[in-house]
Amino acid sequence: MSFEEILPRLKKGGKIIRKGWSGVEEYVILVNEGIYESKVVTPHFLIKTSDEGYSMFSPTVCDILATDWEIVE
Repeated sequence: MSFEEILPRLKKGGKIIRKGWSGVEEYVILVNEGIYESKVVTPHFLIKTSDEGYSMFSPTVCDILATDWEIVE
């Protein structure tokens, strides 16, 4: 799937990954909003990795143009 096709699923709480990734990446999620130190945190992507928990995720141009995105169940 393309990023455009998979984005609605991500917005509904889905977990996604690129088929072409190999390594510690488990899935990407969208955090819609949060609170940190009494301040609102804007929506952002997090990536779950098998070795470090969660990290910020910023899709690259290659990620956005890729067609190997998949839903993780």
